[in-house]
Amino acid sequence: MRMTALETAAYVLAQAPAPPNDPGGQGEDFGKSSPVGLVLLILFAVAVVFLIRSMTKHLRKVPVVFDEDKAAAAAPAKVKRAEAARETEAAEAEKGETKPDKDETP
Repeated sequence: MRMTALETAAYVLAQAPAPPNDPGGQGEDFGKSSPVGLVLLILFAVAVVFLIRSMTKHLRKVPVVFDEDKAAAAAPAKVKRAEAARETEAAEAEKGETKPDKDETP
């Protein structure tokens, strides 16, 4: 039985290609994790635990209700002095009394 050139070409083209040595990067180690991956996973879990503990400590310090009186009592002395100075200036402005500026000489 003799095949023509056309039949031979059709027969060659119809054959399935041979599978490659490494089909798509899925060798014998495909899907397996290494010990380094396990160590990294454990380190990330420990880091998350410490971050959660730190966050809960900081959130416990936040007041449930933001009361203005308590906030004013907890304000630093510098802020309290600045507020007192503003109140004094406002009271003097209402009375019509003004202090001379440092640049002005009497």
